[in-house]
Amino acid sequence: MSQELDHLSRHVCRGGLSRREFLGRAAALGVSATFANSLLASAALAEGPVRGGIIKGGINGGEATQNLDPANFVTAMVNFGKCWGEYLVAMGPNGTLEHRLAEEIGSSSDAKVWTFKIRQDVEFHNGKTVTAQDVVATLERHSDEKSKSGAKGILQNIEGLKADGRNVIITLKEPNVDLPYLMTDFHLVIQPNGGKDNPAEGISAGPYKVTVNEPGRRHGGERFANFWQPDKMGFADQVELFIINDDTARISALQGGQVHIVNMVQPKIVDLVKRVPNLKIETTSGPGHYVYDMFCDTAPFDNRDLRMALKLAVDRQEMVDKILRGYGTVGNDFPINSSYPLFPDDVEQRQFDPDKAKFHYKKSGHSGPILLRTSDVAFPGAVDAAQLYQQSCTKAGITLEVKKEPSDGYWSQVWMKQPFCNTFWLGRPTQDQMYSTTYFSKAPWNETHFFNEKFDKLLSEARAELDQDKRKNLYREMALIVRDEGGVIVPMFNQSIDATSDKIGGYGGGRSELMDGYAFAKCWLKA
Repeated sequence: MSQELDHLSRHVCRGGLSRREFLGRAAALGVSATFANSLLASAALAEGPVRGGIIKGGINGGEATQNLDPANFVTAMVNFGKCWGEYLVAMGPNGTLEHRLAEEIGSSSDAKVWTFKIRQDVEFHNGKTVTAQDVVATLERHSDEKSKSGAKGILQNIEGLKADGRNVIITLKEPNVDLPYLMTDFHLVIQPNGGKDNPAEGISAGPYKVTVNEPGRRHGGERFANFWQPDKMGFADQVELFIINDDTARISALQGGQVHIVNMVQPKIVDLVKRVPNLKIETTSGPGHYVYDMFCDTAPFDNRDLRMALKLAVDRQEMVDKILRGYGTVGNDFPINSSYPLFPDDVEQRQFDPDKAKFHYKKSGHSGPILLRTSDVAFPGAVDAAQLYQQSCTKAGITLEVKKEPSDGYWSQVWMKQPFCNTFWLGRPTQDQMYSTTYFSKAPWNETHFFNEKFDKLLSEARAELDQDKRKNLYREMALIVRDEGGVIVPMFNQSIDATSDKIGGYGGGRSELMDGYAFAKCWLKA
């Protein structure tokens, strides 16, 4: 019996038998589900990575205006960027720091001067060797005063950059104990000469070389023969990522075998997907969250009472129950949850309060409808969530008009362009990085036009503070400022939900879903 089960478990790993069929046969032989699952886990470990084939993914968030310049990466381009791009460091699945091009990291005792030692003999896709000068040039490009990079906000503390042999030496204006974590930002792809010559060329040192780039349609790459870590990534001959913004079409493509992995599965169909043979749901908790952005400097949202009215008019628990179906938790109008160290857990939870919302709305002096723009690509269930929000606003005497925007063009024409809209965030490795990316006054991605001198000062103090208790208090004060004065509404923190074919091996959901790491680059097709 043991030989038969061993043979069957390996057959599952090779894709010749579904997990459900295996468990059924094991039960018929009198084997418990626990023991059968342990056999599958052992077989998968023994089977190991398989080389060859084409891994195909169906992802949302792509549009025709996107390009390969890492400075501009959003949504779908982040997925593809992790296939061809290489970084100094990366976040591991459990939140630990993983060394990539930087093989050693050190700092001065005051965390003001940092040294990253660059690996030897790592090759770019164009045949040139990665050098410390390339890393310096990359950081220079993204931190330049004229840069529009999404990473600019987290690099504003850099005072000096220089290459010394294999070492990259970064001198900060103020100490920052989190600096290595900031280097995981997905925009900071290391490129030849930092991408200063042609940043959209798609050249780096990642496991796949760019072969197809059709923004809004598909992206593809072939295995890079000289990738420096072939035992860890780049197992498939090719990867293809198809832009499928429609949620139903994405699942249909997975069911039909056109793709092997899809992201952002709507919670309301998770149970249906689980019933489909040969498909698996992958869920991950983390710092990802869904938001409503209001421009703090644009009428009528430049009125603090109106912003407060709209915050109090959200029925957060209803959204978690009906939109997330339990795959998440309520938010509290600042972008940090318990997945972060030093989370301020004593901040009072904001509740749905139509009476208080009416009070602030009346005090604001506003009358007439308020326009909220949303789209299917804003986050899974965004349109349904907007309609729930519309209903709860009605109870507070607020007329909310919901406009569904086309998927193609939402990230280039609506996000950061319109004064009230939906978006989502995967979160960041540290509180400093999350706040610096989108709430710091000078950040290019300051999506709520939030300009607060006190907040900026606290942000600077927190990154330099070595005493963890004092640092936690600073983060708490920052959270209260964003919560009570800012233009962001954070109704819920979501679990990420992806789905895969059982033909995929090596999938490991990261801290913030498929997009947080190298999912496509690390996976393989079972033989």
